[in-house]
Order: sequence, then C-alpha cells, then structure tokens
Amino acid sequence: MDTLQEQRRRASKPLLWIGIGSIIMAFAGLTSGYVVSRTTLVDNSGWLTFALPNAFTISTVILLISSATMWWSKKKIAAGDAGAMKAGLLLTFVLGIVFIAVQIMGWGQLVDSSIYFAGPGSNPAGSWVYAISLFHIAHVGGGLIALIVTLIRAYSGRYTEEDYHGISLVAIYWHFVDLLWVYLFLFLTFIR
Repeated sequence: MDTLQEQRRRASKPLLWIGIGSIIMAFAGLTSGYVVSRTTLVDNSGWLTFALPNAFTISTVILLISSATMWWSKKKIAAGDAGAMKAGLLLTFVLGIVFIAVQIMGWGQLVDSSIYFAGPGSNPAGSWVYAISLFHIAHVGGGLIALIVTLIRAYSGRYTEEDYHGISLVAIYWHFVDLLWVYLFLFLTFIR
C-alpha cells in the first residue's frame, strides 16, 4: 500500500469520529430546543401532548435489526466469507430504506391525528417531532449513500478478510445513527 493511501486510511477513522461528534452536537441542540420550547409552552398551556405514532416503534425495531445485519456482515468478511458479507450489506441497505418508509408512514399517522408540521392547526410539539425525525432521516440517508459505495466496492472484490477498512467505517457510522434514533425515540416518548 502506498504512503498516501496509508495516510488516508489512518486519517479516516478520526475524521469519522469528528463528524459523529458534530452530529451529536447538532442533535443536542435540537433536543435542547425541544426541551426549552416544551417548558415554556407547558407553563402557558400551549404544548400539545400526544403519543408517538406506532410506526415510530416499528421503525426502531427495523433499525435495530439493520444494526445486527451490519454487525453480521462485518463479522463475515473478517472470517473470509465475502458472499455473506455482501448479502449482509445489501440487507442492511434494504432495511435502511424500509426504516425511512416506515418513518414517513409515521408522519402520515401524525397527520391522521391532526398533528401537522406547519400551518393552520399545527403545534410546536408536533413540529419538533417532524423536524427531529426528518433531520435523523437525512443522516440515515447519508449512511445509505455510504452503503451504496461500500456495496459497489464489495461487489467489485475490494474487501478481503485482511482488508475491510471501508466496511468498518460504514459500520461505525451505521451503528451510530441506529443508537442515535434509539435515543431520540426514547427522548420523544418520555419527554412529552
């Protein structure tokens, strides 16, 4: 491996962690804004209390399963089973798409309950749920793009049991967005 490629490889993981730190700060800001809005509006009887849509619970389970398939995929390439690794990556990608679809169904359930993002009849409580879940979906979308690149490389034979650095990086990010959603789901469930 040439020196420039080795330098890029060594820099990639710290850069990923810096990016994850930035995402954590962004979501800390969002959840803090939610808490401040809620505190202010509850005192003025302006905060709408409602249960999260059932679709959000289902999507949480889907995302946890996708984390397991990502873990399995990485374990398989480490054992030299490239076929199983490709299947695991593809299944993780499909579950990521299903997660987004189920989240959008959750928005439909909110609309069916007359909880709107904006406009007449909207309430900040509902708007925050839409905004937080949409921002998370954007980060899942970033993970899906990384998975597409990883899948293309996997199907072109770039990963071996000795060298699967790209899979390790995408796995770190994928597990992060999964855990982030679990946190957000619990936050939105219990801080109503």
